[in-house]
Amino acid sequence: MKFENTQVWGFEHALRGMRNPMNSWAKSDSAAGEDGFVIGENDLGLAERLIAGGTEHRKYLRQIFISVDITAPLYWWKEFDTYKVGTTANSTSTMHKLASTPITIECFETDDYCPELETGGKQMGAIVEENFIQVLETLRQEFVKTQDKRLWKELIRWLPESWLQTRTVTMNYENAANMYHQRKNHKLTEWSESFVNWLAELPYAKELIMF
Repeated sequence: MKFENTQVWGFEHALRGMRNPMNSWAKSDSAAGEDGFVIGENDLGLAERLIAGGTEHRKYLRQIFISVDITAPLYWWKEFDTYKVGTTANSTSTMHKLASTPITIECFETDDYCPELETGGKQMGAIVEENFIQVLETLRQEFVKTQDKRLWKELIRWLPESWLQTRTVTMNYENAANMYHQRKNHKLTEWSESFVNWLAELPYAKELIMF
């Protein structure tokens, strides 16, 4: 699982708007710095108090935006798709591009893959690489040669959920906070480790996302 091309923006206008209800703009002490936007002590204190007040008070989090390219297995994307409100994703096309490149072990999620694990008297490495991936690649090659759509349909049909797909995702800090608190202890390490570790690297993640 990979996170690439991460961009975060919107702190300036989000924190300015955060002070609108009390007309307290004069107390703002944040500013753009050489290494990014720096939240001052006054603004951070108010930001944290509004977070403690609940979702109706921390509306400013919805105005801090994240863009990132995520490469993840289909079984993870199926769970990510639970978060539809406030998120947008454009994906690479399995439908159009599946047959364009060889199918190898690198096409699948293998972060914690254990090829030595035995089941039915055989090791997973033999089952996956010698049998399953070989079948998929043979289907792909035959489709490329014949353009028989029945072969393409079988390739789509038996493609496992560990297939890696890249999506360019946009969301906001409120989305990120919800995902963190709902998934940080998930049994899928793609959530509890990979996603959480990526979130931890975002600006002010500890204060504004992992509160």
